[in-house]
Amino acid sequence: MSFPLPLDGLSAIVTGAGRGLGRAEALELARLGAAVVVNDYGQPGRDGSGEASAAPAEEVAAEIRAAGGRAVAHLGDVSDHEQARALVALAADTYGRLDILVNNAGILRDRMVFSMTEEEWDAVVRVHLKGHFNTTHFAAAHWRARSKETGGPVYGRIVNTSSEAFLAGSAGQPNYAAAKGGIVGLTTSTALALAKYGVTANAICPRARTRMTEDVFAGFQEPADGALDPLAPEHVSPLVGYLASPAASGVNGQLLVVHGGMVAVVERPRVAAQFDAAKETFTFAELDGLLTPYYADRPPNETFAAAEVLGLKRR
Repeated sequence: MSFPLPLDGLSAIVTGAGRGLGRAEALELARLGAAVVVNDYGQPGRDGSGEASAAPAEEVAAEIRAAGGRAVAHLGDVSDHEQARALVALAADTYGRLDILVNNAGILRDRMVFSMTEEEWDAVVRVHLKGHFNTTHFAAAHWRARSKETGGPVYGRIVNTSSEAFLAGSAGQPNYAAAKGGIVGLTTSTALALAKYGVTANAICPRARTRMTEDVFAGFQEPADGALDPLAPEHVSPLVGYLASPAASGVNGQLLVVHGGMVAVVERPRVAAQFDAAKETFTFAELDGLLTPYYADRPPNETFAAAEVLGLKRR
């Protein structure tokens, strides 16, 4: 007896899907029944023998089609507003509508804040944060227009990619941590703005060994016994498939850490303490008398960052 696939009849975009995490996500969505637009910036090239080779996005789309699924490739740069418009239009024109948007595209330009160049800052913020905004903007406009046409909510899912670097405050990645923190803010804002249209928006913090993160995880050895690498992207993609599905209709505006057979739900920030001025406004002396002893009693070097997330692992 066969059962319907959870994403059957739905269409999806996955950005940065030519390799690594995005590739695993695109393959998983297709396995669950979705028709996929595989986005990755890059043109066809030449292999070692000089023969023409397909762009990574085209290879993944072909892999999906070879397995019996539906997929087309898009080679545009999501950090470019007009190319992001074309990406969403491609999904709508090819499949009749867009249902799922998975924002994964990103780059790294790691450097300490005192050594980072303006170009290194701008490049990472542009691809990650602006790239997430660009695709979200056009997808949101698509869903809003459809909702107005039908007079009710439509099906829409956004899965954004943040990072533990934002949660833990990665010292060598100020550009990346800032962009990933911005993505969480974009996600929660989008979740509230689009809920009335039937759209959910959530963010994940994945830990995966990919070409982009090979230096980050260089000290973590892959299993020698043929077992699945705890840092394999395949540990992340099922959560993306779930968040993209009808089953996750009650999950909105959430942040989840995922890797190695583990998913952790991150609690929202809570107010730890409140201080009120004795009169209409504070004086320096009053703040000194309240805040200095408060922070003196806090653990040394404790900040807003939650470094403990880096110790999460499957129990």
